[in-house]
Amino acid sequence: MKVLIVSAHPEPSSLTNALRNVAISQLEADGHEVRVSDLYAMNFQPCVVREDFPALAEGEPLRPTVASMQASATSAFTQDVLDEQEKVLWADAVIFAFPLWWFSVPAIMKGWIDRVWTAGIGYQLSGERYGAGRMSGKRAMIMVMIGGRETYFSAGGVNGPIDDLLFPITHGMLYYPGFAVLPSLLVYRTHHLDGRYDEVCDEVRGRMRDLFTTPPIPFRAQAGGDFDEQLGELKPEIAPATPQGFAPLYKP
Repeated sequence: MKVLIVSAHPEPSSLTNALRNVAISQLEADGHEVRVSDLYAMNFQPCVVREDFPALAEGEPLRPTVASMQASATSAFTQDVLDEQEKVLWADAVIFAFPLWWFSVPAIMKGWIDRVWTAGIGYQLSGERYGAGRMSGKRAMIMVMIGGRETYFSAGGVNGPIDDLLFPITHGMLYYPGFAVLPSLLVYRTHHLDGRYDEVCDEVRGRMRDLFTTPPIPFRAQAGGDFDEQLGELKPEIAPATPQGFAPLYKP
Protein backbone atom coordinates (compact mmCIF):
# COMPACT_ATOMS: atom_id res chain seq x y z
CA MET A 1 0.00 0.00 0.00
CA LYS A 2 1.02 3.65 -0.42
CA VAL A 3 1.35 6.02 2.54
CA LEU A 4 1.93 9.77 2.65
CA ILE A 5 3.20 11.34 5.87
CA VAL A 6 2.74 15.09 6.27
CA SER A 7 4.83 16.37 9.17
CA ALA A 8 5.28 19.78 10.75
CA HIS A 9 8.07 20.66 13.18
CA PRO A 10 10.81 23.25 12.61
CA GLU A 11 13.49 21.23 14.43
CA PRO A 12 14.85 18.25 12.43
CA SER A 13 15.81 16.40 15.64
CA SER A 14 12.37 16.93 17.29
CA LEU A 15 10.30 14.13 18.76
CA THR A 16 7.73 14.71 16.01
CA ASN A 17 10.29 14.01 13.30
CA ALA A 18 11.92 11.17 15.24
CA LEU A 19 8.62 9.31 15.60
CA ARG A 20 7.74 10.11 12.01
CA ASN A 21 10.96 8.34 11.01
CA VAL A 22 10.08 5.37 13.23
CA ALA A 23 6.76 5.19 11.38
CA ILE A 24 8.51 5.33 8.01
CA SER A 25 10.89 2.52 8.97
CA GLN A 26 8.06 0.26 10.12
CA LEU A 27 5.89 0.95 7.09
CA GLU A 28 8.75 0.26 4.69
CA ALA A 29 9.69 -2.89 6.61
CA ASP A 30 6.11 -4.07 6.09
CA GLY A 31 6.41 -3.52 2.35
CA HIS A 32 4.51 -0.25 2.04
CA GLU A 33 5.66 2.59 -0.20
CA VAL A 34 6.12 5.84 1.72
CA ARG A 35 6.38 9.47 0.65
CA VAL A 36 6.93 12.41 3.03
CA SER A 37 5.97 16.07 2.98
CA ASP A 38 8.15 17.68 5.68
CA LEU A 39 6.54 21.11 5.54
CA TYR A 40 9.28 23.06 7.32
CA ALA A 41 12.06 21.37 5.35
CA MET A 42 10.13 22.17 2.16
CA ASN A 43 9.61 25.77 3.30
CA PHE A 44 5.99 25.28 2.31
CA GLN A 45 4.18 28.58 1.74
CA PRO A 46 1.11 28.39 4.02
CA CYS A 47 -0.86 31.51 3.11
CA VAL A 48 -3.66 31.58 0.57
CA VAL A 49 -2.75 34.41 -1.81
CA ARG A 50 -3.93 35.70 -5.16
CA GLU A 51 -1.01 33.99 -6.91
CA ASP A 52 -2.54 30.62 -5.94
CA PHE A 53 -5.05 31.13 -8.77
CA PRO A 54 -3.10 31.91 -11.97
CA ALA A 55 -6.27 32.03 -14.07
CA LEU A 56 -7.92 34.71 -11.93
CA ALA A 57 -8.61 37.73 -14.12
CA GLU A 58 -6.68 40.90 -13.38
CA GLY A 59 -8.74 43.24 -11.23
CA GLU A 60 -11.21 40.53 -10.20
CA PRO A 61 -11.61 40.40 -6.41
CA LEU A 62 -10.14 37.29 -4.79
CA ARG A 63 -12.88 35.20 -3.26
CA PRO A 64 -10.90 32.04 -2.40
CA THR A 65 -13.80 29.58 -2.43
CA VAL A 66 -15.19 30.89 -5.72
CA ALA A 67 -11.72 31.08 -7.28
CA SER A 68 -11.03 27.50 -6.16
CA MET A 69 -14.25 26.25 -7.72
CA GLN A 70 -13.50 28.04 -10.98
CA ALA A 71 -9.93 26.69 -11.06
CA SER A 72 -10.88 23.10 -10.22
CA ALA A 73 -12.18 22.22 -13.71
CA THR A 74 -8.71 22.65 -15.23
CA SER A 75 -6.60 22.22 -12.08
CA ALA A 76 -5.42 25.82 -12.53
CA PHE A 77 -3.47 25.93 -9.28
CA THR A 78 0.19 26.65 -8.54
CA GLN A 79 2.68 23.83 -8.94
CA ASP A 80 3.41 23.44 -5.22
CA VAL A 81 -0.30 22.84 -4.56
CA LEU A 82 -0.60 20.43 -7.50
CA ASP A 83 2.44 18.50 -6.26
CA GLU A 84 0.88 18.00 -2.81
CA GLN A 85 -2.47 17.04 -4.30
CA GLU A 86 -0.76 14.46 -6.46
CA LYS A 87 0.79 12.90 -3.35
CA VAL A 88 -2.56 12.75 -1.57
CA LEU A 89 -4.31 11.21 -4.58
CA TRP A 90 -1.46 8.69 -4.89
CA ALA A 91 -1.73 7.57 -1.25
CA ASP A 92 -3.97 4.92 0.25
CA ALA A 93 -3.43 6.47 3.68
CA VAL A 94 -2.26 9.88 4.89
CA ILE A 95 -0.67 10.40 8.31
CA PHE A 96 -0.30 13.86 9.84
CA ALA A 97 2.47 14.19 12.46
CA PHE A 98 2.65 17.40 14.49
CA PRO A 99 2.93 18.96 17.96
CA LEU A 100 -0.24 20.32 19.52
CA TRP A 101 0.29 24.10 19.46
CA TRP A 102 -2.46 26.26 20.92
CA PHE A 103 -4.90 23.36 20.77
CA SER A 104 -4.47 22.79 17.03
CA VAL A 105 -1.99 22.04 14.27
CA PRO A 106 1.01 24.33 13.64
CA ALA A 107 0.21 27.23 11.30
CA ILE A 108 2.21 25.72 8.43
CA MET A 109 0.08 22.56 8.53
CA LYS A 110 -3.16 24.53 8.71
CA GLY A 111 -1.86 26.46 5.69
CA TRP A 112 -1.21 23.18 3.89
CA ILE A 113 -4.87 22.26 4.46
CA ASP A 114 -6.04 25.73 3.40
CA ARG A 115 -4.15 25.55 0.11
CA VAL A 116 -4.19 21.84 -0.78
CA TRP A 117 -7.83 21.09 0.08
CA THR A 118 -9.14 22.98 -2.95
CA ALA A 119 -12.47 22.43 -4.66
CA GLY A 120 -12.41 18.98 -6.23
CA ILE A 121 -9.94 17.73 -3.61
CA GLY A 122 -11.03 18.78 -0.13
CA TYR A 123 -14.65 19.28 -1.10
CA GLN A 124 -16.83 18.50 -4.08
CA LEU A 125 -19.01 20.91 -5.99
CA SER A 126 -21.85 18.39 -5.70
CA GLY A 127 -21.90 18.78 -1.92
CA GLU A 128 -20.62 15.29 -1.14
CA ARG A 129 -18.83 15.65 2.19
CA TYR A 130 -18.53 14.16 5.70
CA GLY A 131 -17.82 10.58 4.78
CA ALA A 132 -18.06 11.10 1.01
CA GLY A 133 -16.00 12.90 -1.59
CA ARG A 134 -12.65 12.62 -3.34
CA MET A 135 -10.89 11.06 -0.33
CA SER A 136 -13.39 8.21 0.04
CA GLY A 137 -11.61 4.88 0.21
CA LYS A 138 -8.52 6.41 1.80
CA ARG A 139 -7.49 6.34 5.44
CA ALA A 140 -6.13 9.17 7.57
CA MET A 141 -4.60 9.35 11.03
CA ILE A 142 -3.01 12.03 13.18
CA MET A 143 0.09 11.56 15.37
CA VAL A 144 0.02 14.32 17.98
CA MET A 145 2.79 15.35 20.36
CA ILE A 146 1.24 16.85 23.52
CA GLY A 147 3.25 18.60 26.21
CA GLY A 148 0.72 18.21 29.04
CA ARG A 149 -0.33 15.23 31.13
CA GLU A 150 -3.07 12.94 29.87
CA THR A 151 -5.25 13.93 32.84
CA TYR A 152 -5.23 17.56 31.65
CA PHE A 153 -7.05 16.39 28.53
CA SER A 154 -9.55 14.05 30.19
CA ALA A 155 -13.32 14.53 30.52
CA GLY A 156 -12.75 16.58 33.67
CA GLY A 157 -9.36 17.95 32.67
CA VAL A 158 -8.59 21.66 32.65
CA ASN A 159 -7.93 21.63 28.87
CA GLY A 160 -11.06 19.70 27.95
CA PRO A 161 -11.42 16.20 26.45
CA ILE A 162 -8.74 15.51 23.85
CA ASP A 163 -11.21 14.03 21.36
CA ASP A 164 -13.25 17.24 21.50
CA LEU A 165 -10.15 19.40 21.02
CA LEU A 166 -9.09 17.34 18.01
CA PHE A 167 -12.61 17.13 16.54
CA PRO A 168 -12.11 20.09 14.16
CA ILE A 169 -9.12 18.21 12.74
CA THR A 170 -10.38 14.63 12.66
CA HIS A 171 -13.99 15.38 11.73
CA GLY A 172 -13.60 18.74 9.98
CA MET A 173 -10.30 18.59 8.09
CA LEU A 174 -10.24 14.83 7.43
CA TYR A 175 -13.69 13.25 7.59
CA TYR A 176 -15.22 16.19 5.69
CA PRO A 177 -13.18 15.34 2.51
CA GLY A 178 -14.16 11.67 2.86
CA PHE A 179 -11.28 9.98 4.68
CA ALA A 180 -11.93 7.06 6.99
CA VAL A 181 -10.29 8.59 10.08
CA LEU A 182 -8.46 6.29 12.47
CA PRO A 183 -8.20 6.85 16.23
CA SER A 184 -5.48 9.39 16.96
CA LEU A 185 -2.01 8.36 18.14
CA LEU A 186 -1.36 10.60 21.14
CA VAL A 187 1.96 11.10 22.91
CA TYR A 188 1.61 12.97 26.22
CA ARG A 189 4.23 14.73 28.35
CA THR A 190 6.58 15.00 25.41
CA HIS A 191 9.08 17.10 27.39
CA HIS A 192 9.34 14.39 30.05
CA LEU A 193 9.46 11.10 28.14
CA ASP A 194 12.37 9.90 30.29
CA GLY A 195 12.46 6.13 29.86
CA ARG A 196 9.22 6.01 27.86
CA TYR A 197 10.78 6.70 24.47
CA ASP A 198 11.24 3.03 23.55
CA GLU A 199 7.70 2.30 24.70
CA VAL A 200 6.35 5.12 22.54
CA CYS A 201 8.35 3.88 19.55
CA ASP A 202 6.81 0.44 20.02
CA GLU A 203 3.36 2.01 20.07
CA VAL A 204 4.10 3.84 16.81
CA ARG A 205 5.35 0.62 15.19
CA GLY A 206 2.22 -1.20 16.31
CA ARG A 207 -0.08 1.47 14.91
CA MET A 208 1.78 1.36 11.60
CA ARG A 209 1.46 -2.42 11.42
CA ASP A 210 -2.29 -2.05 11.99
CA LEU A 211 -2.76 1.00 9.75
CA PHE A 212 -4.97 -0.81 7.26
CA THR A 213 -6.88 -2.98 9.74
CA THR A 214 -7.73 -0.59 12.60
CA PRO A 215 -11.46 0.29 12.60
CA PRO A 216 -12.01 4.01 11.89
CA ILE A 217 -13.71 6.47 14.23
CA PRO A 218 -17.48 5.88 13.82
CA PHE A 219 -18.50 9.36 12.66
CA ARG A 220 -21.97 9.74 11.20
CA ALA A 221 -21.94 10.22 7.42
CA GLN A 222 -23.81 13.25 6.13
CA ALA A 223 -25.55 11.10 3.51
CA GLY A 224 -26.07 8.14 5.85
CA GLY A 225 -29.70 8.90 6.63
CA ASP A 226 -29.17 10.35 10.12
CA PHE A 227 -29.39 14.00 9.02
CA ASP A 228 -32.25 16.06 7.71
CA GLU A 229 -31.09 16.82 4.15
CA GLN A 230 -32.48 20.37 4.12
CA LEU A 231 -31.53 21.46 7.62
CA GLY A 232 -28.23 19.63 7.84
CA GLU A 233 -28.92 18.59 11.42
CA LEU A 234 -29.55 15.25 13.07
CA LYS A 235 -33.11 13.99 12.84
CA PRO A 236 -35.07 14.17 16.12
CA GLU A 237 -35.18 10.40 16.45
CA ILE A 238 -31.37 10.29 16.25
CA ALA A 239 -30.53 13.06 18.72
CA PRO A 240 -32.40 15.58 20.91
CA ALA A 241 -33.20 19.04 19.55
CA THR A 242 -30.28 20.54 21.47
CA PRO A 243 -27.60 17.83 21.38
CA GLN A 244 -24.77 18.22 23.88
CA GLY A 245 -21.33 18.67 22.36
CA PHE A 246 -20.02 16.44 19.60
CA ALA A 247 -21.20 13.12 21.05
CA PRO A 248 -24.32 12.75 18.82
CA LEU A 249 -22.11 12.97 15.71
CA TYR A 250 -20.58 9.59 16.60
CA LYS A 251 -22.48 6.39 15.96
CA PRO A 252 -23.23 4.54 19.23
